[in-house]
Amino acid sequence: MYEPNVVGDWQEYDEHAGLRVRVHRLEAGEPPRGRDDAAQGLTYFSVRVTVENRGERNVGIHLEDGQVDVRIGPDGESAFLDWRNSQFIEGFDVYPLRRATAVLYAAGPETSLSHVDVQVQLRVDEEWTGRRLWSGGIGAHEGPVVTPSGGGREGLAHQIGVFLQKQAEEGTA
Repeated sequence: MYEPNVVGDWQEYDEHAGLRVRVHRLEAGEPPRGRDDAAQGLTYFSVRVTVENRGERNVGIHLEDGQVDVRIGPDGESAFLDWRNSQFIEGFDVYPLRRATAVLYAAGPETSLSHVDVQVQLRVDEEWTGRRLWSGGIGAHEGPVVTPSGGGREGLAHQIGVFLQKQAEEGTA
């Protein structure tokens, strides 16, 4: 069974040796150039998509409008994407041991932001890669989840967040 990546995971592409991508830094925050009028009443958040080249040759990367899809809530409704504030990767050569990062701003109802799915499809040297999916949420790791029976338990998102934080701390030593 196919399982999505967790926000923060690296995903390598078999068809492009050394190329990997990750969706990370999913966090609430206002866009730098102000809110779009169409996002009135919605909560803004940002997400970063980083492409890293660990291969031996440079690759041309495109990550533009339409290559990233952001879905929110348990029903997977489309988030409002603020293209004016977002920063894409448009025809950039990523040399070996280098990275390029896109920053996207999106918005949705605050109650739906505990579940965010981001799907990415890169174009590498004019060739499309397979789609990859990352799942995460905003505020999902802030505390225990109360079950309908009234008992408290840690949610899966919290457990995943703790695990990833420990992994990141070990990797920086």
